Amino acid sequence: MDITIHKTGDISIAEVTATEVLINNTEDALQIMGDLYYQDVERVILHEKNITPAFFDLKNGMAGEILQKFTNYRIRLVIVGEFTKYPGKSIRDFIYESNKGRQVNFLESTELALEKLSR
Repeated sequence: MDITIHKTGDISIAEVTATEVLINNTEDALQIMGDLYYQDVERVILHEKNITPAFFDLKNGMAGEILQKFTNYRIRLVIVGEFTKYPGKSIRDFIYESNKGRQVNFLESTELALEKLSR
């Protein structure tokens, strides 16, 4: 796992990258949050390729559980990726509704993520 800190003024945004899946369950997400907490980061970019595909199957509750942890710890999150490959109206609606807010967003590029988290 690599963590790159992007600075925008006094805002630190951590971009977490890896060649493998980093988040397979809620505990993995909590571990990443803990690692970032000690770096005084409250805004995070994760890549869809580093999250288990099961996350995007809303029936199992994993997405809700993990995203609730980010919300509880007041860590803003952007997940970057190509989300059209996940079929189903519920995941599309979930992404649409998330993108209306500021806490959790799903965007197509790191550049858009940095722009969103810089505000």
